Order: sequence, then C-alpha cells, then structure tokens
Amino acid sequence: MDEDISIINSNTRNEKVRNFFIKNKVKITSILLTIVIVLIGAYSFDKYKTNQKIEISDKYNSITLTYSENIKDNAVKNLVEIINEKDPTYSPLSLYFIIDNKLISDQGELNSYFDILIEKTSLDEEMKNLVIYKKALFNADQADEGKLLSILNPLINSKSVWKSHALYLMAEYFYSKDQKQKSKEFFNQIIGLENSNSDIKRQAEKRLSRDLSE
Repeated sequence: MDEDISIINSNTRNEKVRNFFIKNKVKITSILLTIVIVLIGAYSFDKYKTNQKIEISDKYNSITLTYSENIKDNAVKNLVEIINEKDPTYSPLSLYFIIDNKLISDQGELNSYFDILIEKTSLDEEMKNLVIYKKALFNADQADEGKLLSILNPLINSKSVWKSHALYLMAEYFYSKDQKQKSKEFFNQIIGLENSNSDIKRQAEKRLSRDLSE
C-alpha cells in the first residue's frame, strides 16, 4: 500500500513538473536564450577589448621603436590617436613620449591631452594621481601660483603616495619665487606627513636646515 502511494505521489510530481514546463515553455526558452545571448555578448566584447588592446600596443610600439625626425608628423598624428583611445596604459605613454621628445610645442594642446587622461580615461587611482603630478611638473615653469595649486589640489588634499611630491613641488615653486615663508610651510607639511616619500622628506629637511632655518 505504502509503495503504491509512493508511486502515485511520484507520478503526480512528475506530472506537475511536466505541466509546468509545458505551460511555461515560451518563458523558459526566452530566459535560456537571453542567458546564451548575454554570455556570447560578454565573450565577444571581452574578445574585442583584448584585440583592441593588442592593436593599440602594436601601434604604440611600432611608432616609438621606428621614430625619427623624418616621420615626426605621422608619429604625432598616431600618438594623438592613441591618447584619444583613452587606453589606461598606452594613452599616458603616448603623451609622455610626445613631451619627452618635444614633438608638440603648444602648451595648451598638451594640457588638453593631460585632461583627457585625467578626466576621461579609466586609470587606476594612483596612476591618475601620477598624471596630475606630471601635468603640474609640465606647467610649473610657466604657471602662476593659482593655476599650479588648482592642478595639485587633488593630491594635496588626498592621502595619495604622490602627495609629498606635490607638496615638494609647491615648496620649491615658492622658494624659486623668493616667497620663503610659503615655501617653508609646504616643506614643514612634508616633514609632518605620515606616508611622505623618504627621499622627498630628506630633501625637505635639507632645504629647511640649509636655506630656511632663519
């Protein structure tokens, strides 16, 4: 008797399951199809991004390894294209190559490329901070106090590993302008900073004891 009841219950469950699938056949098919499409799309997108990265890498390496004055204009064009690709690795490297080799003289144009990296490129936080610091270095000789501070404020007001570098740049900037009190204040901030770069801290201490000890 118990065995018969068990068989009946089992058949009932199977019938319910079968009826459920028949009744919801369209929904289940749609869900499975959606999952397959999403998986294929994700794989295709990942493949596309990987291939794009390889293309950008090959393009950058080809430009920098074969660069000469004879192909300067073409090199600049291609490096700017890489910057506009907003690639986290090769866009910054392209801008640095342009600056290091003095391929573009227009400071405003170069600053616009820095802004693409800082504002529109998906950089790691500390990589972004490094780009900000490099932008400040690039502008330090010509920028006024307000502009230089506006560039460096994101670092000065952060806990970034580049904060001590930013403070040192401002300290040296004021020292070069013979504004020794302001310079001293920035050097002292470096000394009091917990995660200050050891070399930067040592240079700040030297500057304070040697030139600003009054």
